[in-house]
Amino acid sequence: MKLTTSLKQLVKGIALSLCVAGSTQAVEPEKEDLKFGFIKLTDMAPLAIAYEKGFFEDEGLYVQLEAQANWKVLLDRVITGELDGAHMLAGQPLGATIGFGTQAHIITAFSMDLNGNGITVSNDVWEAMKAHIPMQDGKPVHPIKADYLRPVVEQYKAEGKPFKMGMVFPVSTHNYELRYWLAAGGIHPGYYAPHKGDISGQIDADAFLSVTPPPQMPATLEAGTIYGYCVGEPWNQQAVFKGIGVPVITDYEIWKNNPEKVFGVSKEWADKYPQTHIAVVKAMIRAAQWLDADNNANRPEAVKILSQSNYVGADYEVIANSMTGTFEYEKGDKREVPDFNVFFRYFATYPFYSDAVWYLTQMRRWGQIAEPKDDTWYMDVAKKVYRPDIYRQAAEELIAEGKLSKKDFPEFASEDGFRAPQSEFIDGVTFDGRKPNEYLSQFSIGLKGDEVVK
Repeated sequence: MKLTTSLKQLVKGIALSLCVAGSTQAVEPEKEDLKFGFIKLTDMAPLAIAYEKGFFEDEGLYVQLEAQANWKVLLDRVITGELDGAHMLAGQPLGATIGFGTQAHIITAFSMDLNGNGITVSNDVWEAMKAHIPMQDGKPVHPIKADYLRPVVEQYKAEGKPFKMGMVFPVSTHNYELRYWLAAGGIHPGYYAPHKGDISGQIDADAFLSVTPPPQMPATLEAGTIYGYCVGEPWNQQAVFKGIGVPVITDYEIWKNNPEKVFGVSKEWADKYPQTHIAVVKAMIRAAQWLDADNNANRPEAVKILSQSNYVGADYEVIANSMTGTFEYEKGDKREVPDFNVFFRYFATYPFYSDAVWYLTQMRRWGQIAEPKDDTWYMDVAKKVYRPDIYRQAAEELIAEGKLSKKDFPEFASEDGFRAPQSEFIDGVTFDGRKPNEYLSQFSIGLKGDEVVK
């Protein structure tokens, strides 16, 4: 509930009186009244929970949460200052900072979640795929690879029909996950060529990817405009409930425990309001911890909150289908996926440099970064955009206040911001964030080395 102005001062006074002594003493935020943007997806949950559970108010912050029309509008409004910050695609701060699309220095000190996406195909495409998918006990064997989609794509091509798929934004996780899955199955998802003025992402493509806003995905699929899509929840499960499509794979199966959204602010805003920024991160860390606490015991309450029209606005049952630890593929084929949505476990909220490097490698792989870059460039950009130093200040205040404990966080004294090499990808390729060019050299489809789209 939004507090009245008279109550604000009371809450603020109480919060200040409870501040802990010492180097981690909480300091009054420079700006109290804030407006944050989000897109109607379940992974905006840390914002909704920080608001509904009073974690923002505990930090002396009085927040408005406002749904945005699409990712471009959301980013533009953060840049202009109409929004103080926003739920963002992890690629947005990186893309903006390096000047792909919009040019602006955006940073993140908070990773909002792991996993949470899926790839859905139309009923017709699913029926055509099933002829190639191994079965066990009458059900498809998972994970379902794009190898089984490849004959369908080739058939469409033979008939002169472009195979069209949707993703939510050119620098979205969904774009890169869909591309990764397709390429691992031998289907070329196309190149970007910004140096030539071509940002369609469809050069040399076998499957043609284009942007569709998340809530419009099911209707666009039903209309036959696209034959499949990659999106966050609840819009894969919505296709199941509506009987118009079948989710074939989750991003957890493409890259186990992959980073998803971030909370982004402009560098200018962060420099102007450093204590406010720390306070925001504190509130969101607490919200993320609440979401994963006691083996997801709070998820039903979270689903009830998210189903409200001012947040995600989908039916409780649709959101709960994935948010409470299961995921339904073909109608009636519901499977346990306890980590489909992760908000706090596995240090999910920490802004690892290696996560940023992975996104940058995919921008390079598909031509959004047109020219070759040495490994140092990747490191420099990651450290310019991802800010674990701010996260650490917020975490240490929460530890000092007794709200969380040291075990909830990485060992800050020794943490260098790089995860150990990760190999749990659908194609078995290992990613080491310290060696981006070596990583890119392992792929048969995609730019590497000195290659440039001609």
